[in-house]
Amino acid sequence: MNPVRDKNNWYTYILRGQEKGTWYTGVTYDLRKRLQQHQSGQTRNTRGRGPLALIYYEVCKDQEDARSRELYLKSGMGKRYLRNRLKRFLSLTG
Repeated sequence: MNPVRDKNNWYTYILRGQEKGTWYTGVTYDLRKRLQQHQSGQTRNTRGRGPLALIYYEVCKDQEDARSRELYLKSGMGKRYLRNRLKRFLSLTG
């Protein structure tokens, strides 16, 4: 997957640790740079989770919308939405 870089948009994204399968939800305006930071261990919240894979992202027009979407995806309803949305992908990757 080749993330898009556009400074006029904000991104809500989901990473999955490839070793333990844990999920991390975040927000950024530069998805490529943020992914590199996660992969190189520069972010405190994902350091030590092993290799991370971008499994989902959404584009939002501004930071407020992206943050609202992040909060929703972290909620019970949001997690259920993601499991349903990614059902086929998750079954293929284990």
